[in-house]
This record gives sequence, structure tokens and C-alpha cells, in this order.
Amino acid sequence: MRVWSSPLGGYPRCRYLRRVLRDFEQGVASRWEVEEAVTRASATVMGVQIASGALYVCDGMLDWHDIFRPFVEAWRGVTPGGLLRYFDNNFFYRIPVFVSEPEASHLVLAPRVKRFLPLVEPSKLKVVIPGPVTFTAMAENRTGRSFEELAGRVADLLAEEARKAVEAGAELVQVDEPVLSDPDVSVDVARLSAELCSRIARAAGARTSLAVYFGAPSSGVYEAVLDAKVDYVAVDLATSPARAVELLKSKGFGGHAPVLGLVDSRSILPDDLGRLSELAREVLSGYDGEVGVTTSTWLDLVPYQYSIEKTRLLGLLAELLAQKLGAELVRGGGV
Repeated sequence: MRVWSSPLGGYPRCRYLRRVLRDFEQGVASRWEVEEAVTRASATVMGVQIASGALYVCDGMLDWHDIFRPFVEAWRGVTPGGLLRYFDNNFFYRIPVFVSEPEASHLVLAPRVKRFLPLVEPSKLKVVIPGPVTFTAMAENRTGRSFEELAGRVADLLAEEARKAVEAGAELVQVDEPVLSDPDVSVDVARLSAELCSRIARAAGARTSLAVYFGAPSSGVYEAVLDAKVDYVAVDLATSPARAVELLKSKGFGGHAPVLGLVDSRSILPDDLGRLSELAREVLSGYDGEVGVTTSTWLDLVPYQYSIEKTRLLGLLAELLAQKLGAELVRGGGV
């Protein structure tokens, strides 16, 4: 067995970056100063991941207002609307309002990959994109097209983003579908997600992960997720451990390598690494393949200093789990 770690997604902004962004909004700081501050702050969070031994490193998405906004701003036919709570978190996003079939005006990910790739070696860079079903479900559709048609068009645009990001040097494409954890989501919607995520994976031509978080999906939804032609499936174990463990033990991983969301990134309380490693061992009983260890969701839901500590704990958890499983620990740039 091979064990590796990677935080799931974005980080909160440090005090310095918040100050520069505020100064920019007030006309005191220049755009160049903002770019320099983002690069410095991103280098710090990437350095923390590398030092923790993360195999796949994300840039932290520190300049993203939410997971949808960069793509909304890069596409024609969609505009940012009013604020809405992002699931049940103390975090808000601007609702994407689709008024016509979206078309890309410029790429979001490939320029970021070129910008940050030199900062992550010898680890690997991953990019994170919103899943097409989550994107469409969290948006307002004024196009006259059906949900399925709009989600398919969104998937096509995201597939091109993934392809170009991989060409630029990204080695993992993570597709986030948190809406699949909603207990009211239908199996048909999950099947659509699996189909569209498979389309993105084919276009990417690299390792791809489908991530479901803010809770474990229902049994039927999880079975549909396992039909996705991706390499990894990431599931949140921290939000409802007992239900998640039962789900994964009963349904397995469907030929995918599991990525276990063990470190609770919605809480500032310290994680019990011994308990979490035992939880992982229970889930992995009888499994002998590759396994990733990650956070339960993005780290931008906790204050900055806690996100740094959670990253460090993630690396320690991967080490502890590898020891208990007698497995190989696959590290990135950590020592």
C-alpha cells in the first residue's frame, strides 16, 4: 500500500494579504502590489504543504472570492449575482447567473499553473475546479436550456480548463462536487455528475479526483459516483464518521483509489491523530492499493493560523497511518 497526503483545497488569507487587498479596494495599493502580495502569500501556504510532505500541492486560491467566481468572470453569458450562504457554512458566494450559453473569453487555470509550478517542485501541483453539477445547481439558470444541457456546457468549458492546465504542468485535476452530499440530491443527478466528470477526466489526460464533502453522500449517490472514470474518489469522513465508515466499508471504492477526508477543516479543535488513523484502518480493511489522506473540505473555513496547523497535522497523520499499515509513505518535497 502507498499512502500520500494533500489538503483538499483553498486556504484563508493571511493578515498581510487582507491588508493589501483592502488598500487596493480603497485605491491606495496598485494592481502590481496585489499580484506581488498574492504570490508571496501563496508561496507561504505552498511551502507549508511541501514541508508537511504533501504529494499534491494546491496554490491556495487566495485571490478567489469563491470556487465559482474566477470562471464566472472568465466566461461570457454568466454574471455574478447576489450573495448566498455556501451550504451550511459561515461563508458566502455570489450566485452565478447564466443568461445565455456560456463561452470562455480567457483561461483561468493554465496561467496559474505556469505562475506557481516553479514554487512546488519537487512536489506535484494540482488544480481544483468546481464540479459541473455543483456549479449548475448553485447557479441561476435564465438560458432557457435544461439543467442537464447547461451542466453539460459547463462541463465542456471546465474540461478545456483541465486540459490546458495539464498541458501547463499540473499533475492532478480535482473536481469538487459537494452538492452530492446533500441528502435530497437524486441518484439521477449523481449519475449526471459521474458522466460529466468522466468527460473532464478524459479531456485532462492526467490523474483526476472527484471530491464529495460537507458530509458523506447517500448510498445510492455514492454508487453512482463510483461510475465516474476518475482515478480517485475523495469522501469526507470528519463530518459524520460513523455513516461514512459504514458507507465505505459496505460499498468499497469501485476500483478507484480512495482519498479519505480525515482532518476536520471546519473546526479549530485539535485532531486526535490516533483516532483518525484507526478510523482509516477500519475503512481500509482488506484494501491494498493507493490511498490519499486529506482534509474534510477546503481550509479557508478556519482562521489562517489553524489552516497552517491543520496542514502540518495532515502530514503527521499520513506518516502515522503508513506506519500502522506497514505501508510506503509517498512524500512530495517534505523532509
